[in-house]
Amino acid sequence: MPRTRKKPMLELTGTGDAGTTGLLGGRRLPKDDARIEAYGTVDEASSALGLARALATDRRVREVCEELQRGLYKIGAELATNPGDRGRFAQMSEADVERLEELMRELEAAAPMPSEFVLPGGTPAGAALDLARTVIRRAERRVVGLARRGGIDNPQAQRWLNRLSLLVFVLARCEEERAGVRAKPARA
Repeated sequence: MPRTRKKPMLELTGTGDAGTTGLLGGRRLPKDDARIEAYGTVDEASSALGLARALATDRRVREVCEELQRGLYKIGAELATNPGDRGRFAQMSEADVERLEELMRELEAAAPMPSEFVLPGGTPAGAALDLARTVIRRAERRVVGLARRGGIDNPQAQRWLNRLSLLVFVLARCEEERAGVRAKPARA
């Protein structure tokens, strides 16, 4: 029986060589468009969380990181979709925001939270989580800018990203607590 060849998920088309990229639904935008910048930064945040997940020693931290990466994928798809086609993909909801708040309450109980700014780098996984947090903050700024220009009409996406950065801070402290490392204060 002959094997059938599957079409590759990625195909070299060269359509981006002129400096544009396609949205889900077919519309093309310049690669430096605010929408592209926003979902590209969300993608960076997911990769940073993936690194943190790979370094994490705590099983619960790894599980939560994976859940958060799936949420970032959902926001990325929302941002990468033609405005008229948004109903085809799931969007961030109030329930998604509430889920982050639930996770934050659970994890805050597992590790004492510092009362002041801390220096990142207590453990490799903690440092990776703190780096992911800063990328998430940048993604949030990009989404806020896009929303101010009318490019996104779902306020839950902004709210979710805002909660996410705080949750990732908590994850970093949980990872350090498991390793027996207390976060060092940032004061001079």
